[in-house]
Amino acid sequence: MVKLYAVVVLYKTSYDVRILKGAYDLQSFGFFERSSVQEFMSFTSKIVTERSSVSSRQSVKEQVCVSCVCTSRYLAGVVLDDFSVKVPAHLWASTEASAIPYNDLPATLAKWQNPREADALTRVQEEHNTIESILERGEKLDDLVVKSEMLTMQSKAFYKTARKTNACCNFG
Repeated sequence: MVKLYAVVVLYKTSYDVRILKGAYDLQSFGFFERSSVQEFMSFTSKIVTERSSVSSRQSVKEQVCVSCVCTSRYLAGVVLDDFSVKVPAHLWASTEASAIPYNDLPATLAKWQNPREADALTRVQEEHNTIESILERGEKLDDLVVKSEMLTMQSKAFYKTARKTNACCNFG
């Protein structure tokens, strides 16, 4: 199962990267580890953003980047589009993180804990994979049926040979 640990929205300039908003799910970590894990996720998000060039695949909307810490890549584009629609670009550079009018990240984090329910594309992809698995199992079942029929024929041949052998050696 896919696990989403953090969604972080960052702002990048030519000399600095700062976090605009972040949401973290740290329940799977020990109580005393949580602050260190959150700090590590924030730090890693900043480093990845620093090393990404503006307008590259990692930062799709101008100077805003979304970092998702998860067991699978699937969410950054959704959050980035939502953030850029709801938060005017003139606030990105000059507004303190606590004053950014975007409070959807905790809800997004909770919603995307089960990507199958949150995203129709993910659901369709999983259904496609399920159908492929069923077809593969069907092929394997067909192979087993063929092998079973061959085994049945070999068993009958063995039985006939054994009967003939026993019939000629019967000293009744």
